[in-house]
Formats: sequence, C-alpha cells, structure tokens
Amino acid sequence: MKEMSFWEHIEELRKTLMRIALIVLIAFLITVTFVDQITEFLLLPLRETFQLSGAHGEIVFHSVFEKAMVQLDVSIFWAIFFSAPLWFYQVWKFILPGLFENEIRAIRPFMIFGLFLFAAGVICGYLALPYIFKFLMSLGVQGVVANINLREYISTVSKVLLLLGLIFQVPNIILILGFMGIVTKQFLRAIRRYVYVGLAVFAAIFSPPDVFSMTAVWIPLCLLYEIGVLLVAWVVHPWLYKQQGMKGEK
Repeated sequence: MKEMSFWEHIEELRKTLMRIALIVLIAFLITVTFVDQITEFLLLPLRETFQLSGAHGEIVFHSVFEKAMVQLDVSIFWAIFFSAPLWFYQVWKFILPGLFENEIRAIRPFMIFGLFLFAAGVICGYLALPYIFKFLMSLGVQGVVANINLREYISTVSKVLLLLGLIFQVPNIILILGFMGIVTKQFLRAIRRYVYVGLAVFAAIFSPPDVFSMTAVWIPLCLLYEIGVLLVAWVVHPWLYKQQGMKGEK
C-alpha cells in the first residue's frame, strides 16, 4: 500500500467530495423530474387513512410559495436519500486504503446487513403509516374536518421513515458489539429489563403523546433488541468457539 502525504490525502478528500456532490446533483435532477410522483407516493398513506377511517379531511397549503417549497424539500431530501448507497460507496473507497485486508473483510458484511436493515425499516414504516394515522384520527371528538398542512406532513413522514431506517440498525449494532467482545448473550439477557425500560423512555420521547403510539414504537424496538440477542447467540458465539478451537489446535 502506497504511503500518501498529508496534501495527497487532502487532494483525495477533495476529489471524493466532488464525486459525492456530483452524485447528489444527478440524483437531484432525477428527483426534480419525478417530484410529483414521489410526493404523491408519500401522500398515499394519508389518503388511504381517509378511506379506511371514513374521516373527512383535506390536504392544504397556506401560502402561494408553499407548494414550490415542498417540491424543493422533497427533491433535495430524497435525492440524498436515494443516492445514499452511491455516495456512501465513495466514502468507503476513501477510507479503504487505510484499512488492512482483515478489517475490510470484517466490515463489509455489516455494511451489507445494515443496508438491508435500513431498507426494511423504511418499508415497514411506510406500510404501517395508514394504520397508525387511522388510530390517531379515531382519538378525541369526531365529526370534525382534518386540515393537514402539506409541507408539515411531507417533512414529518420523511423524517419518520429516515428515523425508522436508523432504528432498524439496532440488531446490526448489537452484532458488531458482540464480535468486538463488548457484549455476550448472557450479558444482553441479564440487562434485558433495563433495556426495555430505556426503550420505553425513548418511545415516549419520540412518539406522539398517547399510549398506543408509544406502544407501537416500543414493541418493535424490543423485537429488534431480541433479534440482536439471537444474532449474538447464533452467530457470534459459534464463531468465537470456532476461533478458540482453532487457537487450541495450534
């Protein structure tokens, strides 16, 4: 591996940032072209909610500039979102020369698994939105018309889907900690009750202020934690035993 000077690193960083900017720009041009379809896709769960619940509601905007701002917000946010695998790959290429071969082999599976979990989180969240909205609209007094602000709704849904993609990384994080030797299946099972309490606090903070919404966030978090525990038990521990056996043979 060729040693690079400080300025060569800076130059390589500049090229990487330029490539990332170009990727995002191309993605932005694509999302601008299909911004109406993307916006309608994000509005679909809310429209389905009105049909499922039979509630009366309207999606409104409050200024002549708001629809244009929504198009700009959607184009930028989803350009970054959709192009994430490509620009993340550029980041990976930048740090790759500084890693040893065994480190590369160790990191790559977690990156692939993390990408799968992120996509699963976004998809599950999108499919669940109509039922969550339906319940929320069933609360309180009935017979009133819902005026949903377009920009606020699009912004909230985009952030929620992104947050769910990140939350679904919990099993991957636990798996990494297991391979690093920081946690074991025994330790994870021993602290289970404390983790559940912590997740309940997290759900209370980051969910709407009602018991159903909190529970709807808390239960999936607990399931993700349990998946992480199973992965440590089924993947990490057998691998560690195998490694110890190989060392014993030597």
